[in-house]
Amino acid sequence: MAGARVPLWAIGMLRVALATVYFQEEFLDGEHWRNRWVQSTNDSRFGHFRVSSGKFYGHKEKDKGLQTTQNGRFYAISARFRPFSNKGKTLVIQYTVKHEQKMDCGGGYIKVFPADIDQKNLNEKSQYYIMFGPDICGFDVKKVHVILHFKNQYHENKKLIRCKVDGFTHLYTLILRPDLSYDVKIDGQSIESGSIEYDWNLTSLKKEKSLAESKDQELTEDNKAQDWKKHFLDASTSRQSDWNGELDGDWQAAMLHKPPCQDGLKPKGIDRDIWLHHKMKNTNYLTQYDLSEFEDIGAIGLELWQVRSGTIFDNFLITDDEEYADNFGKATWGETKGPEREMDAIQAKEEMKKAREEEEEELQSGQSNGHENYFNRFHKRNEL
Repeated sequence: MAGARVPLWAIGMLRVALATVYFQEEFLDGEHWRNRWVQSTNDSRFGHFRVSSGKFYGHKEKDKGLQTTQNGRFYAISARFRPFSNKGKTLVIQYTVKHEQKMDCGGGYIKVFPADIDQKNLNEKSQYYIMFGPDICGFDVKKVHVILHFKNQYHENKKLIRCKVDGFTHLYTLILRPDLSYDVKIDGQSIESGSIEYDWNLTSLKKEKSLAESKDQELTEDNKAQDWKKHFLDASTSRQSDWNGELDGDWQAAMLHKPPCQDGLKPKGIDRDIWLHHKMKNTNYLTQYDLSEFEDIGAIGLELWQVRSGTIFDNFLITDDEEYADNFGKATWGETKGPEREMDAIQAKEEMKKAREEEEEELQSGQSNGHENYFNRFHKRNEL
C-alpha cells in the first residue's frame, strides 16, 4: 500500500518548526526597541541612534531600523539574547543595511559578542567572536569583512569580497557550517564561499596542528607497544631465580589476558600487534581547531565609525537554519526592495523638476534685474 503524499507546504512548515531562532529584530513595536538595545556610555562623544525608515522606503513601518544620526562619530550599541553554543550546528547571521547618505567613509558591519560582554562599556577594544558586513572608505576600501576570533586573535578572510556601494537597502548573510565550509551572500545570491581552513590566514595555526598530530602519532606508537605487552604473554618472562620447585611447585609463566574475540576467532585483516589498540584521538581537537564554533554567543551589536551618518540597520537574524534565513530575507527585504527603488525614482524626478523650476525662476529674475539695471543706467546717463 502506497504511503500518503505529504504536501510541500507541510514540509516547509515542518522545516520552519525545526529551525532555532536565537535572535530576530525588525523594530516593529515603536520605541520599545530601547528596552532591548543598550547604547554604550563608554565615551560621551559616541553618536546616537534613532529608529527610522529614512527619506525613501518600500514600506514606512517594515523598513524602520536603527539609523545613525550624527556625522563624524563612533557608534556603539548592542542587544543581548539567551546564550548558546553553535557546536555541531550551522550558524547563520543575517541583516539589512542601507547607506541612504551614499556612504563615503564608514562601517556598515555588525559584530557578534560573547555573553559576558559589558554592553554599557562597549567600545572598539571589546572582544567579539564574529565581525561581518560592508566597510567603505574612498576608492580603495569597498569590501565585506568576515573576521573570526580564534586562539585570542582575529583572523580575516583573505579573499577580497566586494560590497554594495549605492544608497539602497541590501541583505547580507553569513553562513558558517560544522564542516568548516562557509558562504557569504548579498541580496540572497552567493558571492563567496569555500573552506574556513583555507580561506583564512591560518598558516601558523596549521603548523601547530601538524605538531599536535605528530605528538599524537608518537603517543599512538608508544601505547601500541604497551598494549601488546599488557595483553599477551611476554616471551622474556622466565623462571625466577629464587623459585624453589620442591617447595613452590612447578613454574608457570604468568598468562596475561587476551582481548575477547567472538567464537575465539581473531579479527580478520588486523595485525596482531595493533588489533587491541584503539586509535587515540585528541578530545580537544574540535574545540581547539574548529574555527566555526563558539561556546557562549550572547549578544549582537554595532561598533563602528562613520564620517557621514544616515545608515539604517534592520532585519537582524541569528539562526541555525539556512532555509529559514532565506525565507525571512524574502519576507522582509524581498518584499520592500522594489517599492523602495520606485519611491527613490519618484523623488529623484520631483527633485529634478523642482531644480529646473528654481533655475528658470533665477533666469527670469536675472533677466528682469538686467532690464531694470539698464533702465537705471540710461536715466543716470541722461541726468549727467
